[in-house]
Amino acid sequence: MGLRIAPDLYSTMLYNMNADQTRLNNDLEELSTGQSVNQPSDNPAAESAYIENQAQSSEVDQYTQNISTVQGALQTADSTLQSVVNNLNQALTIGNEGASGTNSTTELQGLAQQVQAIQQTVLGLANTSYQGTYLFSGTDSTTVPYVSSSTSSSGVAYQGNSETTSIQVGPGQTVSTNLPGSSIFGASGADVFQALHDLSQALSTNTNITGALSELTDAYNNVNSQATFYGNAIDQLDEVNTNLSEEQQTLSTQASNLISANVATVASNLSQDDTTLQAALQGFASISQDTLFSYLKL
Repeated sequence: MGLRIAPDLYSTMLYNMNADQTRLNNDLEELSTGQSVNQPSDNPAAESAYIENQAQSSEVDQYTQNISTVQGALQTADSTLQSVVNNLNQALTIGNEGASGTNSTTELQGLAQQVQAIQQTVLGLANTSYQGTYLFSGTDSTTVPYVSSSTSSSGVAYQGNSETTSIQVGPGQTVSTNLPGSSIFGASGADVFQALHDLSQALSTNTNITGALSELTDAYNNVNSQATFYGNAIDQLDEVNTNLSEEQQTLSTQASNLISANVATVASNLSQDDTTLQAALQGFASISQDTLFSYLKL
C-alpha cells in the first residue's frame, strides 16, 4: 500500500492553529472587558439590539434630567405660595378684627398699616426667583413680575406675560411646570394686591370693611386653589421619575444580558482553547521535523 501525503497538510494545520489562537484571543478579550460583544462582528444581532437599548437609555436619561432641572423651582414656588396663603390669612384676621366695631380710629390706622406691610411682603414673595429666574413671570422669566406703580389702582403692576412652560418626560408626554403671576395674584375679581390695598383703605377710613374682606377672601381662595397646581405637578413628576428609574434599571439589565460575558464559561473556554492550541503547536512542531524521506524505506 503506497504512502499518501496531503500536499496542504501544513496549510491546514496553520489555518487550524490560527483559528485556535483567534478563539484564545477572544476569550482573553472577553475576560478583560467583561463583555461578550466587543466589536459588531462578534454578534451582529446583539450589537444592533444593544445600540437600540443605549438609544432608549439616553432618552430616559434626558427625561430624568428634564425633571431634575425643574424640581427645585417647583418646590420653591410651592413653598412661596404657601407663604402667600399664610400672609393673606393673616390679613383676613386683621380685617375681621377691624370689622368688629370695637377698635378706635388709632387702632384701625394701626391695622391698616399692618395690611400695608403684608402687601409689601406678598409683593416680595410674588417676585421670588430661583437660580436667577423669576418664578411668576410666565415665560418671561428674566423680568421682575411685579413692581410698584403709581398709575395702578392697587399700587402694583404686573410685567410678566400669561404664557406657561412645560417639559417632556416621555414620548409624547409633557408636564406643565408653571403658572403666570397674573393668574395667581391678578385673577379677575380676585386680585391680591387690589384686595389688600382696598382692605387697608377700608380700615384706614373705617368704611366698607366687610366688603373689602369679601374681596380679599376671593383673592385668598384663588391663590389657595392655584397653589395646588404646584403640589400636583411635584407629585406627578415624582411618580414619573420613579417610573423612569425603573425603566432605566430594566434597560440596564437588558444591556447586560445582551453583551455581558459569562466569566465562568469564558474562563473554562480559555483553558480548553489554550490546551487545544498547545497541542496543535506541538503536533505542528513534530510534523515539521519530518520529511518525505522519513517515510521511505531505503
